[in-house]
Amino acid sequence: MRVPDIIMKKRDGHELSSEEISFLIEGMVSGDVPDYQMSAFCMAVYFQGMTPRETTALTLSMTRSGEIVDLSNIRGTKVDKHSTGGVGDTTTLVLAPMVAACGVPVAKMSGRGLGHTGGTLDKLESIPGMRVTLSEEEFMEQVNRIGIAVVGQTEDVAPADKTLYALRDVTATVESIPLIAASIMSKKLATGADAIVLDVKTGTGAFMHDLTCARELASLMVDIGGMAGRRMAAVISDMNQPLGHAVGNTLEVIEAIQTLSGEKRGRIFDLCLELGARMVEMAGAESDIDAARFRLQRTVESGAALEKLREMVIAQGGDAGYVDDPKRLSVAEFSESISAPCSGYVASVDAMTLGRAAMSMGAGRQRKEDSVDLSCGLVTLVSVGDPIEEGQPVVELHASNRSKLSEGLSYAARAFTYSPDPIQPPPLVYETIQR
Repeated sequence: MRVPDIIMKKRDGHELSSEEISFLIEGMVSGDVPDYQMSAFCMAVYFQGMTPRETTALTLSMTRSGEIVDLSNIRGTKVDKHSTGGVGDTTTLVLAPMVAACGVPVAKMSGRGLGHTGGTLDKLESIPGMRVTLSEEEFMEQVNRIGIAVVGQTEDVAPADKTLYALRDVTATVESIPLIAASIMSKKLATGADAIVLDVKTGTGAFMHDLTCARELASLMVDIGGMAGRRMAAVISDMNQPLGHAVGNTLEVIEAIQTLSGEKRGRIFDLCLELGARMVEMAGAESDIDAARFRLQRTVESGAALEKLREMVIAQGGDAGYVDDPKRLSVAEFSESISAPCSGYVASVDAMTLGRAAMSMGAGRQRKEDSVDLSCGLVTLVSVGDPIEEGQPVVELHASNRSKLSEGLSYAARAFTYSPDPIQPPPLVYETIQR
């Protein structure tokens, strides 16, 4: 096989064989296929697309490029959750303890964030002493002992994805749906789950702004997982406004703990019920979605979910006193609110603009090597559709110095619009795909 022939074949709209795709990926990882040829391949895929069979072959080749985690020593059906990313999305910290409290093992490997806030690992590290790096033996033992562990993903998982993503990032081919699906699913398949629930975001604060594109991506990933022998479900959820009220690492941890304690209800809790119900049902812990949803709700009402978070924090070296009293967590010193300029109704709370406000204050990374200020961020005080009075605070910002606070305020002020007439908020979940 010759690389130029494979590129030409895809450029002209023909379907590639599994062998041709494997040849490209293996050559890329070994260094035999140079970056400029893989860049040309990405551009050909961007314009010509890929069939589900091709995308599955690409995903499996990327999965096989590195370590495949074997979770067979963990008892029970292992169900993983993946979100395509959003603003104020703290679902893992709420969802994982709820699901584990239902008796479903949660062996979760997460990453650090790029963009407006940190990832799940950064948020966990807001809790003093918390370790997010465990050996494979420690990881397995902890899940078998207490039913839950959330740790960092090894660098050896799907290394082809890291190389390919870096090329996509500099060749304007990031938005290709087959390449997005292969990127996400190669990592999920490599981390050993028996079943996978996908949270595919759509809206202004999501990677997929358009519902049609989000549906296409969700359906393709469900098909790939099915072809690879996994049970799959995808929930398409709204990201036109932040999922939770908090945006920023420590602030999101506080909101997650308040949600698990029953102190707060809202979109995070509702989405965790939807995602968790599918995880519990797919693991065989309940026979239908309604029963699974009710059981998850009971874990919060009984305190079992919060206790499961405490157990995980203690097991991973963290101070559980911060779970008992989350207000002890360190929040940035300088704070200021923005108020509504008129009375009426909240017409929009632009998620991406608020994400940029948080990032400008130091809550996120532009590059992987950047440090994150865990203490800064913002808390929205209203949601789309809420009635509002002139002068009522709509968002509170926290920063480590006045200069960063001023920068965050300039972004956040543009995130809110108002209407004199009542506004119907968008649905939280648009649809679910399961097979």
